[in-house]
Amino acid sequence: MAVGAGVTGPHGTLLEPTSLRARSGELLLATGPPRSGRTALALLLAGRLRPGTGTVLRNGKRDPTELRRTVAVVDAPGITEPEGSIELREVIAEGLGIAGRPFGARAVRTWLAERGLRQQAGVRFEQLAPHYRTWVLLDLARARREVETLVLDCPDRHGGEASRWHAVAREAANHGYAVVALCSPHTAVELGEVPARIGEHNGVSPPEEQAETTTPSVADSGSL
Repeated sequence: MAVGAGVTGPHGTLLEPTSLRARSGELLLATGPPRSGRTALALLLAGRLRPGTGTVLRNGKRDPTELRRTVAVVDAPGITEPEGSIELREVIAEGLGIAGRPFGARAVRTWLAERGLRQQAGVRFEQLAPHYRTWVLLDLARARREVETLVLDCPDRHGGEASRWHAVAREAANHGYAVVALCSPHTAVELGEVPARIGEHNGVSPPEEQAETTTPSVADSGSL
């Protein structure tokens, strides 16, 4: 859960104070226009960026180390986004290695075969349909045993039908993960979803009210 969490960089505001709550088994869309700090929000939720205002909690507790261990940032531009020119088999090997799984040629072939992607092993990652890229990256993030929350960074930037990557993200939530998908306001309208909005409190108590309560507002395992 983010409570009034914002970030100010050397040249100005990177993320206006934002509050949102993500729960295990649910998919939450979070929207904002370009340069509203969508990637900054993703990194905050994963404990990879320190908030200048407010805080980010896991199960009601402030613990950046646990956030980094249990929250995966998926497909963040220039950060966790795979290089588009490399082959799918290389993306799989790298993702399995990061997840602490075997990542040799045999392990990669098995992974591809189990998902019906053996014929696409040598395809450049950027040539896969957008929703297939999202599916692959979410699946690899789920390979990390300790991961409980998946933060998907702007899959709509790749084009394609939003409903297709949305279905992939929903499937991950159905497996018990808390899933936050960052996207444009237009995409949220297209999907017919009511999103959390960057720069707003989104039904979460403001920071001063959070400080006055002694009862954590999030108690679900794997929730923010």
